Amino acid sequence: NSNFTYLKMTTTQPSLKTTVAGIEFPTCIYNASGPRTGSAQALAKIAKSKSGGILAKSATLQSQTGNPQPRIWQSEAASMNSEGLPNSGIDYYLSKDTIDEVRNAVACSEENDSIVLPKHKPYMVSISGHSLQDNLTMLKQIMDTYEKGKSHSGISAVELNLACPNVIGHPIIAYDFEQMDTVLQAVSNLYAAQKSTLPLGIKMPPYFDGPHFQSAAGCINKYTHCVKYVASINTIGNALCIDAHSEMPVISSKGGFAGLSGPAVKYTALANVRQMRNLLDASIDVIGVGGVSSGVDAFELLLCGAAAVQVGTCHWLEGPKCFDRICGELQQIMREKGYSTVKDFSNQLKPWSKEGASASRAAKKLKEKQQQQEQLEVTVAGNNGGVVDHLVNVVLVLLIAVLAADKFGLVDL
Repeated sequence: NSNFTYLKMTTTQPSLKTTVAGIEFPTCIYNASGPRTGSAQALAKIAKSKSGGILAKSATLQSQTGNPQPRIWQSEAASMNSEGLPNSGIDYYLSKDTIDEVRNAVACSEENDSIVLPKHKPYMVSISGHSLQDNLTMLKQIMDTYEKGKSHSGISAVELNLACPNVIGHPIIAYDFEQMDTVLQAVSNLYAAQKSTLPLGIKMPPYFDGPHFQSAAGCINKYTHCVKYVASINTIGNALCIDAHSEMPVISSKGGFAGLSGPAVKYTALANVRQMRNLLDASIDVIGVGGVSSGVDAFELLLCGAAAVQVGTCHWLEGPKCFDRICGELQQIMREKGYSTVKDFSNQLKPWSKEGASASRAAKKLKEKQQQQEQLEVTVAGNNGGVVDHLVNVVLVLLIAVLAADKFGLVDL
């Protein structure tokens, strides 16, 4: 019952392992920094799932409560949020108690499970300071923790958020290419001064114009010695949803303007991942994020060049069980297509062709026919069941009539 054409169906369980910034992940699916990532307890729940890693909420230098409520809205087609980075402060996410609770929460693999979970998964922190100095201060703090313990520190990488659209009074840094270059130069200088080997990723906003893709990639490519991956995309900023009944926005802060996420942004995410993979230096990995709620969504982002996929809105709505489901769906797609590893198809998007379009149409027709056949079988089974039920009722009525007649002497049994 698949949309996919069969190349050579594999009988072995496909591996979802991947490598990002030199870090090994047991699966290529993990959480985005966002809702359900702000506390050690929430992060521990992610660790117990089949998420390949654990990424903490974007931290500021001090804890903050974020924007006023209501600041989140959701529908089937899209979601919006203007959280304003509520978080517990960088010290919390670097504390031994938090790291130990997250790292010790990794669930044991079940018997015959195709995904073997390691004792510890990668734990990554995210930072989004109110100023360049804030970011540098937090980054140095993370470097110190990382360098002192290396693999024993519990921290695998840091993600610098240059894409948040929801902090009042602060523009999106990565839309100002001069400012982004200034930030990355300062970060580069800190890496050199500290002689740090801490893997660094950058959370990117969505871009919509060719020259913007080129400018962003050109800027990042100057810092390959410290930037090891980009996560693309963050929410699409300045979306607006109106409640027609009350004639007001559904979000209370910033005049109702908020970041758009969920299924509606998947196609923008696919384009950004493809563009970034084509334009960035090969040493910089691309993480796909935006609109992922199924194995198909993850497969498409990986095809476009992602080394791994983050899940945000779906995790918020469904909880950590979404990682188990999406991993299972992705493995099923890989089995049907004959892929054994993620590397077999990552960044292998094919150009459009008449042959490919024809094969896709044929696969869709086959699926529709199979679905119609299944529906027919269900209908026939239901009808047959109805006939049997009717016969049973007739027999029961006759039996009751006979017993009643015998009781009143109308018949001699």
